Amino acid sequence: MRQQSHRHGRRARRAVLALSLAGVVALTACSKKEVAENTPRPVVAVAVHADGNAQQAASLPGEVQARYSTPLSFRVSGKIVERLVRLGDVVKNGQIVARLDPADQQKNAASAQAQLAAAEHSLVYAKQQLDRDQAQAKENLIAPAQLEQTTNAYASAAAQRDQAAQQAALSKDQLQYTTLAADHAGVITAEQADTGQNVSAGQAVYNLAWSGDIDVVCDVPESALAALSVGQTASVTLAALPGRKFSARVRELSPAADPHSRTYRAKLTLDNPGPDVRLGMTADIALAAPANGNANQNGGAFTVAATALFHDGTQPAVWIVRAADNALELRRVTVTRYNERTIVIGQGLKDGERVVLQGVHTVTAGEKVRVVAPLHPEDFAS
Repeated sequence: MRQQSHRHGRRARRAVLALSLAGVVALTACSKKEVAENTPRPVVAVAVHADGNAQQAASLPGEVQARYSTPLSFRVSGKIVERLVRLGDVVKNGQIVARLDPADQQKNAASAQAQLAAAEHSLVYAKQQLDRDQAQAKENLIAPAQLEQTTNAYASAAAQRDQAAQQAALSKDQLQYTTLAADHAGVITAEQADTGQNVSAGQAVYNLAWSGDIDVVCDVPESALAALSVGQTASVTLAALPGRKFSARVRELSPAADPHSRTYRAKLTLDNPGPDVRLGMTADIALAAPANGNANQNGGAFTVAATALFHDGTQPAVWIVRAADNALELRRVTVTRYNERTIVIGQGLKDGERVVLQGVHTVTAGEKVRVVAPLHPEDFAS
């Protein structure tokens, strides 16, 4: 009996010891969990500084076009019998580019000239009759009413002569209009009628891009419109001419948006484009921010990694680590340019503020964090 009682005592002591150990383990785990919860989360963040080279309103695609481009058309109707230039040809001012069949206009001109000759003959006869009647009237050989009739006949003949002269001049001009000449020097950019085709007056036969000023035309979205103004400078690069940059200036900005694309047409004039710049080339336009434009009020624009971009609703935003308490704050910003790996922020940041670069979708506002520098800073360079 004593041996059985001794066994029961040892079992009880073992159970108490196991419960004690379990309690110690549980307390240790809770303590570790509380310590982990109170430890600030490490985040990758860097202090941002204003970058003067990043102050650009936008980077937009564009196309090289002539400043002036007009259709070439005949001023009379007829059948095209000859075309003297083709697409891409360079023409001079006054150069003949096409001709119509002149037969009908030649007949009209001959008819008008014959009518003019008849009118002039009638005028000569009326003048002679008037001179005779005036002489006879002085001798009272004719009645005053006859002199009035002769004077009226002369005035009518003079008017008919003037009318015939104008009609002859018009017919002569219409005969000249059967020859189409370029009214400016330039290059043919389109052909819209063929030899043998009957065309009406004013119907385009060619399109002529004038020589001289060259524009780069682009469509500006609403988000970048506020940063643009007439006279603003820009840097233009052309895909066909790598390694070269051209300066340009905003010449015209459309006052109304296109009803379909909701963009605004902007035209920039290139400074000293050179003969290598051809019409139709694709361009990339980097618009410089105006001096009093939308640059950040606290020192310019900031270039940060694209991974820092978050959204507050529909507005772009970034996470800021507050210097006072190392807590996170979601700050709305204005992005003025999107690059391949970076973004340019024009408004919303202050110089020296710390911006979270990684894990922006895993943090919350007000969360305490510990800033960690990126292992590879070059990955976040522009």
